Amino acid sequence: MRGIVSEANNSEAFSEAKMSDVAVIGGGINGCALAYELAKKGVNATVFEKGYLGSGATGRCGGGIRQQFDTEDNIRLVMESVKIFEKMEKELGYDIEYDQGGYLVLAHSDEEKERFKKNVELQRSMGLGVNFLEKEEIKELCPILDVDGAKAVGATFCQTDGHANPFRVTEAYAKNAERLGAEIKTFTEVKGIKKEKRFEIITEKEKMFADVVVNAAGCYSKQIAEMVGVKLPNKPYRHEILATESLKPVLKPMIISFMDGIYFCQHKTGQIVGGIGNPDEPSGINTESSFWFLEKMASTITRYIPSFKNLNVLRQWAGMYDVTPDARPILGKTNVKNFFVVCGFSGHGFMVAPVTAKLMSELIVDGKTSMPIDNLSIERFKKGVIRKEGAVVG
Repeated sequence: MRGIVSEANNSEAFSEAKMSDVAVIGGGINGCALAYELAKKGVNATVFEKGYLGSGATGRCGGGIRQQFDTEDNIRLVMESVKIFEKMEKELGYDIEYDQGGYLVLAHSDEEKERFKKNVELQRSMGLGVNFLEKEEIKELCPILDVDGAKAVGATFCQTDGHANPFRVTEAYAKNAERLGAEIKTFTEVKGIKKEKRFEIITEKEKMFADVVVNAAGCYSKQIAEMVGVKLPNKPYRHEILATESLKPVLKPMIISFMDGIYFCQHKTGQIVGGIGNPDEPSGINTESSFWFLEKMASTITRYIPSFKNLNVLRQWAGMYDVTPDARPILGKTNVKNFFVVCGFSGHGFMVAPVTAKLMSELIVDGKTSMPIDNLSIERFKKGVIRKEGAVVG
């Protein structure tokens, strides 16, 4: 393993302790997917999760998979992930409830309309099958949508966008990782990390040594990084979501609006699942539900689709976005040798996880990646050269 530091086990201090090649902190989609990709390469990986698998952002997201971004890095990451999602059920032997019903992204002004047309040019130049729709074409694609009520003047649509079940995907990765030799420790919170020749991972239950540590702890990634003296610029923000009762299939694409900060779709189970952001909410870890959200979501979604007015909401919940200053992830090495970060996904961690895990496993094991990720290094913030992602909901 050329990329992993593998010093000889010549210290008695390590001889009686448990060892792992790689310790992955965070048992969400990114942590479990990385454990699987490492296990495929014959690397011994251990995942530490403070709760149950997917108990953080992964299990609280809407499961959307969107390739329609306006930065090349994000477009490329999701395009490559979609290729993996399309083969995932066969590879992992799980029904992940994957559906490519497409994403319909609404424009609400002439300025946004022109920006979307430029986005489509970029996306198509990268090989993405996406189209710009004029106002009258939106109704043909999605008859249930009240285009005037939504105040839409145009839209973009990509058929290969879609969604999957976050819990099923995470479980599929976790079970297959374990099958290949990875160890997954749930309800095991990392309380501290010490770095000498190796990393010492300290939990309430035990200590473990590892050659490499990967920080995939989502909204807690900043605290984990501080344990080894690494400073991250990401901040946590609450985002709320709900699910309705099931109804017959009426909505094929995921509908999103950057202006209204809303997204929603109909899952295979028949439920309408969606969320809306509060741009005035300050940063902080908060997973409580609010009446503000329920009222705002109801008034907005029924303006888009009036026939939803009689739908019953079965449950609502909240999760955390781990947001960077440019709304793009932080991937790769840090100034601490063999301490890697996989964080700052700004609400898009689920959709890029498959390719992120593949690339990070390559970086850890081979020392290089099959696709460039230098633009996503933490170093970009130190250099002050960043390109902000504008296609963000909420």
